[in-house]
Formats: sequence, C-alpha cells, structure tokens
Amino acid sequence: MKTMSLVAPFLLSTFLVAPAASAAGIIKFDAPGAGTASGQGTLAYRINSSSEIAGYYIDSSNNYHGFLRSPDGTFKTFDAKGASTWSLAINDHGAIGGTYDVLLGKRDSSNGFVRTARGRIETINPRGNHWGAVVYGINLGGESTGSYVDADDVIHGYFRTKDAALTAFDAPGAAGTYVHGINDGGAIVGWYMDAGYVDHGYVRAADGTFTEFDAPGAGSHGTLAHAINGKGWIVGDYDDPNLVSHGYLRDPGGTFTEYDAPDAGKGAQQGTGGAGGVNSHGNVTGAYYDSGNAEHGYIRLKDGSLTEFDAPDAAGLTAPGGINESNIIAGYYADSAGVYHGFLRTP
Repeated sequence: MKTMSLVAPFLLSTFLVAPAASAAGIIKFDAPGAGTASGQGTLAYRINSSSEIAGYYIDSSNNYHGFLRSPDGTFKTFDAKGASTWSLAINDHGAIGGTYDVLLGKRDSSNGFVRTARGRIETINPRGNHWGAVVYGINLGGESTGSYVDADDVIHGYFRTKDAALTAFDAPGAAGTYVHGINDGGAIVGWYMDAGYVDHGYVRAADGTFTEFDAPGAGSHGTLAHAINGKGWIVGDYDDPNLVSHGYLRDPGGTFTEYDAPDAGKGAQQGTGGAGGVNSHGNVTGAYYDSGNAEHGYIRLKDGSLTEFDAPDAAGLTAPGGINESNIIAGYYADSAGVYHGFLRTP
C-alpha cells in the first residue's frame, strides 16, 4: 500500500515507462509559473462539485505554490503566509485546505491552513504541534480536519470548527492517528497504527465516537481509509499477506466490497489502491500499479464496472486526486521528461 508522508505530501516518484490505456475525455493543464524541468510542474489534488480544482505547482526554483483552478480554466495562485504551500483539500464553496512550511529557529516545520472562498488565509497550529500539521479535508460547513506531529514524533488527528475551535483526538489504542477525509455531516475517516505497527481503518462520528475496522483480507500491514461520502460510504485499500494492495468500498452498515483493477500487478507493492475519493453515487477513483510498477488511474462505478485510464502523454504515472458528483476526475501525471501536469477527465 503506497501512502504519502504526513508533512511531505510532495514526495513523489516517477516511473518513466510507456502508458497503457485510453486517454479519451482527458485534457491537461499547467498552472502559470509552473517549472518545466524534471520534478517540477503542476499537481492537481482535489475537485469539487463545481469542478473547481485545488492543487499546487513547483516552479523553476523548486518552490511550491498553491492554486485554485476555475471551471473556465483560469487560475488563482497563492502562498500561505508567503511560504511553500501545498493545497490538498477543497469544499463546494471553494475553500481550500493544506499545509505550508514554517521555520522554527533552526528547525523546519509546517502548519495547516484554510484559505476561505474569499481568499483569507487562516493558520492551523494544533496545541502540541512540533514538527508539522496538515489539513486533509474540509467540508461544506467549513469544518476541517487533518493530522499533526508532536514533540515525541507521535501523530495525532484534529477536528476544527468553522469558528476555529480545535479538538485533538486519537483513535482508541493508537500509537499514531492519521486523518484523510471528512464529509458534510462531520464524520472523519483515516487510519491508526497500533503498538505492533499494524494499520486499522476508522470512522469518527460527529459526536466523537469511533468505529474501527479492518478489511476482511488485510494482512499484517493493515487497512487504510481514504475518503467518506455524505451517505457514509468509505473507500480505501489494504495490503494482503503478500503485500499486494486491493481496493475496497465499505457501506454504512460495515459491509465490505473488495475490488481490483484488471491490469493491476500481483507482486509486493503492486495492486489496486491510492483511492482518490468517492462521490454520493458510490463511484470511486484511484490508482493501480501494474507488474512493471507503473501507476495508472481508474474509475469504478457502484455497479462494479471499472475503467482504467492514463493521461494522453503520461509516462508511467497517472494519479487521480478526486472525483465530483458529475464523475469528473482531477489529478496529475508525469510526462517522459519527468514533468508534472494536471489533468481533467470527463465521463
């Protein structure tokens, strides 16, 4: 199961091999000022119901900047507090959440932020934050959620109201709590690591109660939960005992439906995972890794049909970041020169 670091969501790998699937209905885009060298470019991360896209770009000096792309293709670029900025979440009003660098004495760290629909930046620095904080989800009511790292390098979750009241939390029995999504009802999903370094999925209800779960086929590396829709459907992935990843959809009653992309690899660190999101129809997007370790996108409909895809000139890396109510998908890909570009896939 391939996941990103809490305070370095920008650490990415590129596989420079040939693409494998159709690119129909996909357009690419680049943020103004995005660099054109290997490891630079544009990374779209989330999309809302109006097809506004949040993401970040890496300029020619390898600095990171946030952006909001409107449905007409125009961009607003920004930096939270003038620092390197990664935009990782967006709600249907256009408010954006993410993380930005700060320098504390001689130590690099990060704070979370929310950028309101009017462009005001609000800093999120949970009490006890020592190494970093990040916003991974923001809902229609302006409630946000994410994780932070304390002075003992322990990861905790937090919930923040629209009025900036903040509650830190840990899943029961957790040695580390990772947060990855919130729905409009205030339910939060993610995963926690137990004392034996096994990951378990959880959903934290709006009243603060936890339900923990494991996918039926999960091995010792455990279960990750990536996103939750307004009806309580959760999407995620797990590693089996052979370290092969598989996707799952968990219904509000706790029943799992597991799935695999047809061309997913069957070796360790391959398979189906990296879920980008689930919309209210129960349709999912994510990534799979083939037998050559190249990354491709997919969309899986609630009826079980699954379509694989690559961006038009992708070279081994197509990474869907989110899906909206119209089944429009946003994400990023790398070309043969290792440059990142955003993409928009329409049904």
